[in-house]
Amino acid sequence: MIVELRQYTVHPGARDTLIALFEQEFVTGQEAAGITVGGRFRDLDDPDRFVWLRAFPDMERRDRSLRAFYEGPVWQEHRERANATMADSDDVLLLRGPGFAAPAGAAPVTVTVCHPAARSFAGHFERSLRPRLAAAGCAPRAVHRTEHARNTFPALPVRTGEDVLLWFTVGQAPPLPDLSAHLTRPPQHLRLAPVG
Repeated sequence: MIVELRQYTVHPGARDTLIALFEQEFVTGQEAAGITVGGRFRDLDDPDRFVWLRAFPDMERRDRSLRAFYEGPVWQEHRERANATMADSDDVLLLRGPGFAAPAGAAPVTVTVCHPAARSFAGHFERSLRPRLAAAGCAPRAVHRTEHARNTFPALPVRTGEDVLLWFTVGQAPPLPDLSAHLTRPPQHLRLAPVG
């Protein structure tokens, strides 16, 4: 699957307004356009951040589905209200992976974002890090890698020029060993509370 991890910075106090609009209008509106809407989250460390995922079978269908939604009646009717809540909607990672929706009643979710120094980090993750995290009770779920395909829907920018490997865990941030030899920067942890 092609997955977008979208992190929106909203104006102070506007997050719940955007979430309500999103849940009432944009989930079904996007699904009608062929988009799989995944997890939606409040950032626990930033009251002005809304994080969510959506997925597509491939890049061609991503392009068709995004055009259908953003040119369609649901977005056209509600876009001004949505845009009025947002300070920035361009922090988007284009990924390849299974997508993710938090299990019902899940505790907080953590997304761990790593910037590998080399492609070999994926092998290190599978051989060493994934089993170690699972043994510590923090089994990685829904592992994703950067999708480097050209963004065919430039009206919605995505982050470029970086390579990430990220995964979701349910619960607190996983205890990581020193990964400085494998990464270009320290791992980032997004601590998220599922919407709903």
